[in-house]
Amino acid sequence: MKYVDEFRDGHAARALAAEIAAVVQPDRQYRLMEFCGGHTHAIARYGLSALLPDNVELIHGPGCPVCVLPIGRLDGAIALTLEHGVTLCTYGDTLRVPGSGRMSLYKARAAGGDVRMVYSVDDALALARAEPQRQVVFFAIGFETTTPPTALALLTARAEGLNNFSVYANHVLTPAAMRHLLASGDGVALDGFIGPSHVSTVIGSDAYADIARDSGKPVVITGFEPLDVLIGVRMLIEQINQGRAEVENQFIRAVTATGNRKARQVVDEVFALRPVFDWRGLGEVAASALAIRPEWSAWDAEVKFGLTTHSVADNKACECGAILQGRKKPQDCKVFATVCTPDNPLGACMVSSEGACAAHYAYGRFVSKEPA
Repeated sequence: MKYVDEFRDGHAARALAAEIAAVVQPDRQYRLMEFCGGHTHAIARYGLSALLPDNVELIHGPGCPVCVLPIGRLDGAIALTLEHGVTLCTYGDTLRVPGSGRMSLYKARAAGGDVRMVYSVDDALALARAEPQRQVVFFAIGFETTTPPTALALLTARAEGLNNFSVYANHVLTPAAMRHLLASGDGVALDGFIGPSHVSTVIGSDAYADIARDSGKPVVITGFEPLDVLIGVRMLIEQINQGRAEVENQFIRAVTATGNRKARQVVDEVFALRPVFDWRGLGEVAASALAIRPEWSAWDAEVKFGLTTHSVADNKACECGAILQGRKKPQDCKVFATVCTPDNPLGACMVSSEGACAAHYAYGRFVSKEPA
């Protein structure tokens, strides 16, 4: 197959669903976590779980970068613009996420903060070049996919002497979160992972080898199209039936074993592991995020503006944390699609387009058999 619409063919999807139904063992349950929010969105949009046997359950994971950002870090971004007077550049998904007291970056802008929505870190660099009198801070979030552009921006800023540019770094790491879920007991019992695709183009499929080996849970990296996901589910079920726990790559058209070595080298030059980082829903996770190296502190907003991080509890009515752990689904939250909507979000899972609640609000809340 060469074209996107071929990966969305309904007849092929039903044929794959029939193949899955033929290989499942009726006396066992298959609990498969799609780690990436892009997969969650595809599953809800195309109603994929409705095609699967009842004993195959697709469980949401903490793969939405906006969703896992804790309130304390968001408060830091708000403080940068309201208290330190910087021009804060951020992706659109972060604007409406509620912080402490339901303050958001959108509300901070209404209160006089200079908050700019950008499409890439290059937009923030361009602003810093054009207006050297401004202190421009890029609010960097995301998994391994978005980390290399941030690293390149820091390299560029130093090379050009852009002393009015800095980064508030909140980049997090996928394998560390997967290990934490398996080891901590916070989430549900899992039988396998649908591995992320875009992240894996950077870190490669080999990055999950120790997870599959040590946990005995298979990992299958798949693309985001419906046929990709269904093929990945079939591959996982076959591994589980055979008692295997290996890393397999369904997304061979984009992912290699070693990933993008140049991108990883750039990241290693600029970033170092944080000893611990607080995740929404998961709590403190060791070696799960990146900090700007001390030699780059002139472009590190945390150092430059003396930011301190504090822990803030989520809204008590919001089940976003439990959803990110896989313990609950959006429809289990009492405020889902009532008090909490995309226009009035109580939690981050309803804000981001990769959030499970936003996906289910858009595609799944009227479906009798929930499409996971």
